[in-house]
Amino acid sequence: MDLSRYAPSFGRYEFVLRRLHSLTGLVPVGGYLAFHLLTNASILDGPETFAYRVEQIHRLGPTTLLLLEWPFIFLPILFHGILGMLIVMRGKRNLANYPYAGNIRYTLQRATGVIAFVFILYHVFHMHGWLRFDWWKEHVAGPMAGAQFHPEDPLSAARAIQRSLAVQAIYGVGVLACVYHFANGVWTMGITWGVWTGANAQRWANIPAILLGLFLAVVGVGALWGMATVDTSPQHLPAGATLGTLQRANSVRAMPEGPSRLAPLRWQTAADSTVSPSAANAASVSTYPPSIP
Repeated sequence: MDLSRYAPSFGRYEFVLRRLHSLTGLVPVGGYLAFHLLTNASILDGPETFAYRVEQIHRLGPTTLLLLEWPFIFLPILFHGILGMLIVMRGKRNLANYPYAGNIRYTLQRATGVIAFVFILYHVFHMHGWLRFDWWKEHVAGPMAGAQFHPEDPLSAARAIQRSLAVQAIYGVGVLACVYHFANGVWTMGITWGVWTGANAQRWANIPAILLGLFLAVVGVGALWGMATVDTSPQHLPAGATLGTLQRANSVRAMPEGPSRLAPLRWQTAADSTVSPSAANAASVSTYPPSIP
């Protein structure tokens, strides 16, 4: 079905909109994709490390997060995604007539863009419910299996993914679509902005684009694997492990930033459950880094 007849014309704003679309795909959308995947991949180092990374983000506070998320993450994603959908509608699909490599990449770039945008909308609803209002979460998002992530319980993200194989399949396809769209988009962006225009330069530019795509694909699949396989059952989370991210990460919060903060952390043990929270927190900080069994 040819949708180009329904797509609006950008008119005299074509050049500016195309450049803004290209630029937002790299910064901040692409940069946030890499940051998000790397943060989630910390689950491979254990639930404690992941909880600490989540706590680092959410300790900024809801107001600061709101001021950062909308202008620098959500609005650029919506702009890039909506404009991208319009560009796809205006495009001509002729892969069957011209099945050469460049046309295959052109087609995949647009197909993965559509998949990625739909997946991002689903992912934000699935984890956050789109809106932060309690009424919305309780009466709309919650009954529709949305708003499954709770900042005070970082492993709620893993539980949401572990609910069904269908959810895991959606995330697998969505993450890989996002990665391909970004990595190949970096290559096409170089052409758009005149960084590599000759055929030889474009061939060499394939190398970093492919390496970037492979790296993020491994990180993304690793993060999904970690979320799908981490043990979140209560009997494997010692006493105090579900009291919130402030208690989860107290053993490292007082330490200066550096590689040592990535060392394996330990949950509060069941034997410590009778100790007052203040005493347990002080003990966990004073004995950092913990011994490795």
